[in-house]
Amino acid sequence: MTTPEPAYRRYWHKTLRLTAALLALWFLLSFVLTWFAPAFTFRILGLPFSHWLASQGALIAYCAIIWAYAIYMNRLDREHGVDEGE
Repeated sequence: MTTPEPAYRRYWHKTLRLTAALLALWFLLSFVLTWFAPAFTFRILGLPFSHWLASQGALIAYCAIIWAYAIYMNRLDREHGVDEGE
């Protein structure tokens, strides 16, 4: 399928912007928040926040990032006519 140049550029611009935003969120969760987690003194369900972040919070956030990427990219693919067709 041939794609007109302006539409192709818009598609990739949106794709790259989404990827950069989600990678920034991943970096924030994986490194920045984990680095400062021991400084947080509050508790969630009786456990220190740093323990909860390491054991459950990051895993849930990673799944949410993957889910958001899949939903947005499916919508973007349909919008630009490059979806796989189900």
